[in-house]
Amino acid sequence: MEEQALVLVAEDDPDIADILTTYLERAGTRVVRAEDGRRALDLHLSLNPDLLILDVQMPRLDGWQVLTEVRHRGDTPVIMLTALDQDIDKLMGLRIGADDYVVKPFNPAEVVARVKAVLRRTSGEGWAASRRILRFGALTIDLEGHQAAVEGKDGRENALDLTLTEFRLLAHLARTPKRVFSRGQLLEACLPEGEALERTIDSHLSKLRKKLEAHGVMGVPANVRGVGYRLGGV
Repeated sequence: MEEQALVLVAEDDPDIADILTTYLERAGTRVVRAEDGRRALDLHLSLNPDLLILDVQMPRLDGWQVLTEVRHRGDTPVIMLTALDQDIDKLMGLRIGADDYVVKPFNPAEVVARVKAVLRRTSGEGWAASRRILRFGALTIDLEGHQAAVEGKDGRENALDLTLTEFRLLAHLARTPKRVFSRGQLLEACLPEGEALERTIDSHLSKLRKKLEAHGVMGVPANVRGVGYRLGGV
């Protein structure tokens, strides 16, 4: 496991979260914690962790809901934690897209071993590049560097001067470019710390579209009348 790997632990039981944090940090991993499903999604969006340890039974949003949204966004490896030792729960997690499954009570050393195994399996150069660099036509979006650029006709990349909110919106749409997001979904995902109105999203996306048009990228993001926005055409 790489020393700089970042693991997001989504677990509402502070004792379990403490144990996992201690063992993971001893193994050379950085750890960030979320006490509920909504906070887990916010941190996943803003920090782009290398792996998510996800408890099934959490307040606000349960583990299945979080896993479903994480899979809509991309390929972050997920290990599910649950006290329910039933085959149907395992099947649900695997069907939605979990990479592994641990039943409580568990040996924390075993969880660390599974984290290492999943990271080894998913940390190839191609996977890492596809997860951290998003491309859509002439657009390139660097999730870790919080930068976006447009490739010009001469082959050179022209950096986009985006606000934090504009970058968040562009990155969120680019993770699943064919999916249509409602204003409410974009507000939750990209402006979680504010109390903005849904129509605020229109203003941010209008400014983003003008900046893209100035670099020759037309019709992005696309407005799907009566529904919301997607990055581009199907």
